[in-house]
Amino acid sequence: VTTWSRLDLAWAGIPFTTLVDLVRPTERVGFVIAHGADGYNTNLSLEDATTEDVLLAYELQGQPLPLEHGGPLRLLVPQRYAWKSAKFLRRLEFRVEDAPGYWEQRGYHDRGDPWQEERYR
Repeated sequence: VTTWSRLDLAWAGIPFTTLVDLVRPTERVGFVIAHGADGYNTNLSLEDATTEDVLLAYELQGQPLPLEHGGPLRLLVPQRYAWKSAKFLRRLEFRVEDAPGYWEQRGYHDRGDPWQEERYR
């Protein structure tokens, strides 16, 4: 899951904060679960999901997001390990309580902050 990265990619999409402004979750909501069409899911705190760089990405390098990079829509969370950026996004679930995602159930860290080396629990 964390074997490679490219730092020079140009992504385009809708800021996740725009979606949150439209949805207007209650104050009790503290988590978001992103579900992919491939059955994969991942959890994020609402705080982490609403940082200014989180996108609902639909373009890469000025082109529609290709399938091999999670197209047509991907949740892009640049300040977290890549497993937090769910590909083939199909559904978002706003929750009061946290629920571990696919990799988190297998021992990966719930937050996944690379600057804190939060790879494994």
